[in-house]
Amino acid sequence: MPQIKKIEGIVIGDTNYSESSKVLNVLTKEYGIIGIMSKGCRRVKSNLRTVSNKLIYGDFNVYYKENGLSTLISVDLKRYFKNIMTDIIKISYATYLIELTNQTYKQNPTVDIYNLLIDGLNKIEDGFDPLIITNILEIKYLDYLGIGINVDGCNICGNTTDIITFSSKSGGFICKDCYTNEKIVSEKAIKVMRMFYYVDISKISKLKLANQTVKEISEFLDEYYEMYSGLYLKSKNFLKTFNN
Repeated sequence: MPQIKKIEGIVIGDTNYSESSKVLNVLTKEYGIIGIMSKGCRRVKSNLRTVSNKLIYGDFNVYYKENGLSTLISVDLKRYFKNIMTDIIKISYATYLIELTNQTYKQNPTVDIYNLLIDGLNKIEDGFDPLIITNILEIKYLDYLGIGINVDGCNICGNTTDIITFSSKSGGFICKDCYTNEKIVSEKAIKVMRMFYYVDISKISKLKLANQTVKEISEFLDEYYEMYSGLYLKSKNFLKTFNN
């Protein structure tokens, strides 16, 4: 007999089922990724209609079934991401983060990834630059994907001083002694990369960076993910096309 449970989570995917229902893929804080049937939610007058979509974040009251589809009763919203939902740029970045989070969680199912996603979406909703917040999550997710970089020293020799650039081909930071012909980046970009790795996203209150710094970090991360992650995300390709 299914138990009624209240489960904190966020909808990361939804699939139409029959003529009036949906199956929601929900990343939860306690149970990982679970499937929840939202019966009749596609009907205009359904009470579940507005809470059966991607990015719905809250406490899901369900008839819980451990090894199958749970059934949705209601959702107590923790936060409705209105600013994200009504901005094509923000929703594009949020969609990418959900897809990236989904793939990262599948490789390393830990509550830390759930918390990072929620913190990131909260900051985008609060008006922080979605590209910068995305870059922070991308850097933090590298460890969980098994391709983390050493932000405290040279990737080649381990030297913790005289870091002059970072390169995807070299796998991270490079000191002056190991430098060959890699593209030089600004000292600011090196410092910010290190800060992104260690910062607690939830505690960020101010975050303004020069466009050049953001560009250098973004280009590195794009190349690094392409070379080492093995992930090919449609939402990322859309972002690149959109930004171009």
